[in-house]
Amino acid sequence: MTAAQLAEAVRSVADPALVTVLATLDRRATEPGPREYAAALGCRLIGFPAAELAAQPVPGPSPAVAAAVGTPSVAEAAALLAAGSNAVLRTPKRVHAGVTVAVATPGRP
Repeated sequence: MTAAQLAEAVRSVADPALVTVLATLDRRATEPGPREYAAALGCRLIGFPAAELAAQPVPGPSPAVAAAVGTPSVAEAAALLAAGSNAVLRTPKRVHAGVTVAVATPGRP
């Protein structure tokens, strides 16, 4: 995915100015698109291993995603993990132009 595709997908669910962290599968975090978009936003980019994503409970697990990348969720699980303990999923996974995004925020302690 390119930085432009990622930017369009993020804009479809959130105000990019409010994004503080982009999170994804570890191997995807090394790709130019996510790295360029995180740099353009001035935010951190976090990559989680598939095993860590798979351990995160999510409302929308996908057997197809599990077969493809080794975890039943990337977008929702990465958003929740990046937002920390007690995170709240604000926008469940949505696909926009082939890019899946989800939004989570830190919860109350």
